[in-house]
Amino acid sequence: MKSPLLTVATALLMLGATSAANAKGCIKGAVVGGVAGHYAGHHGVLGAAAGCLYGRHHAKEQEKQQQQQGQVNGQGKL
Repeated sequence: MKSPLLTVATALLMLGATSAANAKGCIKGAVVGGVAGHYAGHHGVLGAAAGCLYGRHHAKEQEKQQQQQGQVNGQGKL
């Protein structure tokens, strides 16, 4: 049971490492989600996937908010 789980987790980490620019927040979210999923009923992989998605969503929202604040302060791009 652990062998397929490790294989899937390793594959996901390798895929995430290749697109590091698009994965802001994914690694941190995956770690937190994986631990929470593990303790919530041995669903670490599902928790890691959900954590990665949430982490990416949260990072995009923060980036949008920073861009809006920059434009309000007159520091936007030309």
